[in-house]
Amino acid sequence: MSKEKAVRRIRAISALVLVFASVLFFRLYTLQIVEGDKYKNKADRQYLQSNYDFFDRGSIYFQSKDGGLVSAATLKIGFIVALNPKQIKDPESVYERLNSVIPVDKASFDESVSKKDDPYEEVAHRVSSDDAEKIKTLDITGVTLYKERWRFYPGGSMASHALGLLAFKGDEYGGRYGLERYYENNLNRNSNSVFVNFFAEIFSNIKDTLSFDNTLEGEIVTTIEPSVQSFLESQIKKVDDSWQSDFTGGIIMNPKNGEILALSIYPNFDPNNFQDVENPKIFSNPLVENVFEMGSIIKPLTMAAGLDSGAVTAQTTYFDAGFLTLDRKTISNFDGKGRGLVDMQEVLSQSLNTGAAYVAGKIGNKKFAEYMLNYGINQKTGIDLPNETQGLADNLESPRNIEYATASFGQGIAMTPIETVRALASLGNGGFLVTPHLAKKINYKIGGSKEISFPPPTQILKSETSEEISRMLVKVVDTALLGGTVKIENYSIAAKTGTAQIANLNEGGYYDD
Repeated sequence: MSKEKAVRRIRAISALVLVFASVLFFRLYTLQIVEGDKYKNKADRQYLQSNYDFFDRGSIYFQSKDGGLVSAATLKIGFIVALNPKQIKDPESVYERLNSVIPVDKASFDESVSKKDDPYEEVAHRVSSDDAEKIKTLDITGVTLYKERWRFYPGGSMASHALGLLAFKGDEYGGRYGLERYYENNLNRNSNSVFVNFFAEIFSNIKDTLSFDNTLEGEIVTTIEPSVQSFLESQIKKVDDSWQSDFTGGIIMNPKNGEILALSIYPNFDPNNFQDVENPKIFSNPLVENVFEMGSIIKPLTMAAGLDSGAVTAQTTYFDAGFLTLDRKTISNFDGKGRGLVDMQEVLSQSLNTGAAYVAGKIGNKKFAEYMLNYGINQKTGIDLPNETQGLADNLESPRNIEYATASFGQGIAMTPIETVRALASLGNGGFLVTPHLAKKINYKIGGSKEISFPPPTQILKSETSEEISRMLVKVVDTALLGGTVKIENYSIAAKTGTAQIANLNEGGYYDD
């Protein structure tokens, strides 16, 4: 063999060895560092009963104003106390000794210890490390301690409708509501994926390990700011205490990018103790899952459509008689009174139904319907929460003028609260329709992270329209709302209050009260 061929062969062999070593090093890093917890869990499970699934799940975090992460959903570690009834010779003595350390239900203990054919009976869960150590020192024959983990929500009921909870559905244990369910594929860590063959583990799934997508296991960082969430919850509770409503809810969203800083519903629940909730309807999220006729807060959408189309300006006037008859149906202002000649600013400031109907009429039925549908009132927003429903806007296909007139002030069309928030946000963000969302980033279990992407904003109004309607709504707050007494110096706040008649689903029409 020539010297040149020998050198080439040595180089080829060296290259192969280098590739092999690189792959081996990468997989060893993955096994020891990235997936170390998985194998630690496997070792822990050696001491548990057959087929015991040692629970593992990614955390969820709130994010504070300074960017710091605050635990919203995590794992707690404790111990199970289990019996082997065959080995229990003096049940009363065993019970008394255990009960001296932790509370043990006597009836359950007696039932468990009587099952002599069952080698494994659990009598206590979620025992602290300190108490477990005390039980261990008792050295009771037939009593064994096993490590366990469970989902824990440090904030209790805080943001419960956003976070959701974990529960069984049949034999499957996983997210059932909120972010826990929506991001189940990311949060769930399947402990049954441990490979039997070491070399198969080393050389398999390298591509999967290197790829980053929205189904990889990891932790979720949310857009929820805990101090804002806490403030909203306190205000929602006050409103609910005053009005005793079926539910009271609120959403605080950044109109520019759709990030939800707070989402609250009362009554809420503590996902740590959700089994104590008597009415399962409390777990649902009406801000996303239910539709309502929103009433007067829709008037700014109508006015913006009028401004954008050129049908009206802020200075356009009309004669308000206090009522309007269309298709032999009469609509009135909330107080039934007329104001005479008024401009469009007064339509918003005094919340005039006849004025909103006037604007819709000037736009024209077809064009008005296009604007309203562009606000997304009959579409799902794409929010990252389960069971989202879409609004009802069939009345905007009607040949009757009255349907468009009532839609102009929020009757006859129904929207979810999150649809409404998104539509109103377009008035203050330059005319863009954004995607509301609660999750911001995934921190992957294998290392690295990825910002969660959502559809880009869609422009539905001219920027000039957004500026003008915002100015008009600031004037509503500064001069009209409670006589201008809620104006805050050095702040420009655009707002529109609203009340709405409640539809009578059984008899049709609306409730009188």
